[in-house]
Amino acid sequence: MKSHRLIVVFGFDVETDIGSWTPYYKGLVNGTPKILDLLSRKNIRATFFFTGEAAKKYPDILREVAEEGNEIGCHSLFHETVGDELFPIPGIKPLLPEEVPFRLKKATAWVEESLGDKVVSFRAPRLWGSTTLIRVLEDLGYTADASYPLFFYGEQLTPYHPNRNDWTKRGDMKILEIPNFADMSMKSKEKYGRDRDQWPKFRTEGAENLMIHIENHIKYVSSKGLPVVLCFYFHPWEFVEMPRGPIRVSPEGCVLPEEYLIKNCGDYALMQLEKLVDYLKSRRAEFLEARELAAKWDAMLRV
Repeated sequence: MKSHRLIVVFGFDVETDIGSWTPYYKGLVNGTPKILDLLSRKNIRATFFFTGEAAKKYPDILREVAEEGNEIGCHSLFHETVGDELFPIPGIKPLLPEEVPFRLKKATAWVEESLGDKVVSFRAPRLWGSTTLIRVLEDLGYTADASYPLFFYGEQLTPYHPNRNDWTKRGDMKILEIPNFADMSMKSKEKYGRDRDQWPKFRTEGAENLMIHIENHIKYVSSKGLPVVLCFYFHPWEFVEMPRGPIRVSPEGCVLPEEYLIKNCGDYALMQLEKLVDYLKSRRAEFLEARELAAKWDAMLRV
């Protein structure tokens, strides 16, 4: 593949509001139509990774997304941790490895029942993947997994076929692992490297700031003679104004989101996303769904 070719994968993780910290689906219901309108106007397609619960609760919206020409993927059953824990979050515990096959089979079944077709692309909640996860995905017939957190592992700059014994290494599995974009040209000042991650800079810092990180990353990857693939993750709830202050989620209690989670959610975020699309189009980026990239990647490398 020519090193100057720019590939972009837009992924929208369809889950409950505010990163699954609430049980509500205001973003799915009201944010998804805004995203579909933008994608249609810009003539691009994306991959929407639905949790099994979201797919089961809102099959009509899922099918509308598919009818608009976008890919439907899976995002676990209830946004649970299906992979390895990267950093501790109180109250969020990973599934035991022996639990993963059942949960992924059930999640896949729920999404496919709502879609009426097979799904072949997956993204793990919080980008917490694992070797167990990738093995199960391959056994289930998935062809693409967009879970690799480049900001954390920092090794695989381009899509790759994983090793069955260590999903973060290259191997001979059929499934394609797609790293999520992070600015690897910068030296991280954060323990886990999250300041290099692209999310949620597009709305908290603005599209122009994110463009600087994109350009720096493109130069960094290109300097190594590698093709540049930018895989983004967004959420429908980011395009609907989210409530501030304590949010009651049950009779037992409330959640108080950190400012960055809800900052500039709504129309401002949508405007910034459009700016990002226009910028990437000006760079002559080729927008692909995750399944398209998986189907074309090996042939692309031979060009």
